[in-house]
Amino acid sequence: MSAKEAYKTARDAGLDLVKIAPNAKPPVCKIVDYGKYRYELSRKEKEARKKQRVTSVKEIRFSPNIDPNDLNTKANQARKFIEKGDKVKVSLRFRGRELAHINYSKQILDEFFEKLSEVAVMDKPPKMEGRSMVMIIAKKA
Repeated sequence: MSAKEAYKTARDAGLDLVKIAPNAKPPVCKIVDYGKYRYELSRKEKEARKKQRVTSVKEIRFSPNIDPNDLNTKANQARKFIEKGDKVKVSLRFRGRELAHINYSKQILDEFFEKLSEVAVMDKPPKMEGRSMVMIIAKKA
């Protein structure tokens, strides 16, 4: 029907004429109580936000000459982050002559991941980024 007829029908019923899809050809309209319509839309948005999970990336840093007990402590902290559902970015920072021992450093990151392998999966394998080696791990699906 035409827009004028639809508006007249809505006014006679004591309701509002709401454009559902104004860009469609022809535009799609609905005769509803506008206050109730807005309330239902806000409820749908609120439900969608409630079901949404925001994953953040936590970072753990250490150097190539880390002690095994310190590595265990960092692994336990990463385990807590992963169990909460966050991703963990593990950065191994090099200073000075430490860059000469990159192969040994890769073993440290592999050992770190091995400690978390029952709860985590490697999202991004170890890779050099500037003066640090970075790997990203996430929760197992």
